[in-house]
Amino acid sequence: MAERTADLVLEGGGVKGIGLVGAVSRLAEEGYRFRRIGGTSAGAMVGAFVAALEATEQPLSRLVDIERTVDYAAFPDRGPIGRYAGPLRPLVDAGNLMLENGIYEGDYLRDWVYRSLADLGVRTFGDLRLPPDPESGLAEEHRYRLVVTAADVSQQRFLRLPWDYADYGLDPDEQRVADAVRMSASIPFFFEPTTLRGAGRSASTVVDGALFSSYPITIFDRTDGKPPRWPTFGVRLSPTPEPRVTSRPVDGVVSLAIALVESMYGAWDAMRIDDPCNMTRTIFVDTAGVSGMDFELPEEQQRELFAAGRKGVEEFLRDWDFDEYLRDCRGVRQ
Repeated sequence: MAERTADLVLEGGGVKGIGLVGAVSRLAEEGYRFRRIGGTSAGAMVGAFVAALEATEQPLSRLVDIERTVDYAAFPDRGPIGRYAGPLRPLVDAGNLMLENGIYEGDYLRDWVYRSLADLGVRTFGDLRLPPDPESGLAEEHRYRLVVTAADVSQQRFLRLPWDYADYGLDPDEQRVADAVRMSASIPFFFEPTTLRGAGRSASTVVDGALFSSYPITIFDRTDGKPPRWPTFGVRLSPTPEPRVTSRPVDGVVSLAIALVESMYGAWDAMRIDDPCNMTRTIFVDTAGVSGMDFELPEEQQRELFAAGRKGVEEFLRDWDFDEYLRDCRGVRQ
């Protein structure tokens, strides 16, 4: 099968990111390779491995094997007191939420990502540098395979990492990819927020990029007026342009925090998904009925999410037409 090139943008969504793995695996089976990958939260985690596999010229089919090594139940990693609090755990969780601004540490997520990327030969963004490309519209400081998003709430700023590290006095090439993924996945109230500090600069508090945009579909759009050489595909973890509404009881500070986060996901992006250009390049994955915060999701439902990702791609490619994409995205360049 002939190799096809595309850029890829992956939405955040917690454990629903399993659907992203299914979608990428199906696109790979159709011969697609990905020049640049952008993602938020779960999309940043999956995107990091896609970028690493591309950078090291390994088959994207390995993504499925990598995903199988993660222990989703370990993501909610409480500190020592919370682990042994027994029936007092809800009180400890509430205390952590108020004192640490998050219930869980987030160490397992960061450490698993670091070890798994290191096994592929990738540790820092310098390992994900793109080779020179005179036909690209990318600025030199943006020449990376991976861009993950996060939210600097101290400066009320939408971060694109590694692009924005220099603004904090940091060398992008030297920053660990796993640390950026951890920043992007700092689900407010759920995981403790992270800190970004450059030399001689005040510290910034950084949380999940979904606070500003869970689906940064325009991140690779070209600004130099030249036509696109290949498409950008986006993968959204919702069945339709309008996410289904589910009812969830709120009976305490922890459940309220989780409900607020779930309401936040996709709220800003839903307002612009009806744009014809965004619609024509978006793959919708039906994850209805699954909470992104359910890290103890049964294996059967995990398999269903993976299958939903594959099905979403199959339905998308059935009607995909590059010429239609060019018409719908006239004036939007990547």
